[in-house]
Amino acid sequence: MERKQGEVDHLERPSPLTDKEKVLVQDSWAKVYQNCDDVGVAILVRLFVKFPSSKQYFSQFKHMEDPEELEQSSQLKKHARRVMSAINTLVESLDNSDKVASVLKVVGKAHALRHKVDPVYFKIISGVILEVLGEEYPDVVTPEVASAWTKVLATICCSIKAVYEEVGWTQLSNSTV
Repeated sequence: MERKQGEVDHLERPSPLTDKEKVLVQDSWAKVYQNCDDVGVAILVRLFVKFPSSKQYFSQFKHMEDPEELEQSSQLKKHARRVMSAINTLVESLDNSDKVASVLKVVGKAHALRHKVDPVYFKIISGVILEVLGEEYPDVVTPEVASAWTKVLATICCSIKAVYEEVGWTQLSNSTV
């Protein structure tokens, strides 16, 4: 996939997290996860408002335009809970690379094969996650914490991309992002 000028490529494999970065991510996540339902909904609503093409994969609310209507969608809330739960499992497992790989393989295969989601959306939602966490938790998500999260999310994107390649994903990005 071609990069647009000035676009940061989150799909380049970052260096492994240091022990300090793992602690920063886990400690910040512990605070965020106390409000997992609200944060998850905020992330998905932001994704769908800023990148409306991402709604194409959700028949239950792909035609909803109003952010308040999206916030009330039970299907959106369910998916937000699944997203937050997956992130929680990954964050809790930062010291267990086999567990992280297993979770990302399941997520990647499901999104590639069953849902046919363009992998670019993992990169996009990574940016949205950083944005929402920074806005909702400015005292928690310091520049140092944001940097650690950037590495985690880049690692996730890179791993998901590898799963897509493994399953033979060939669809070109035809999204309007």
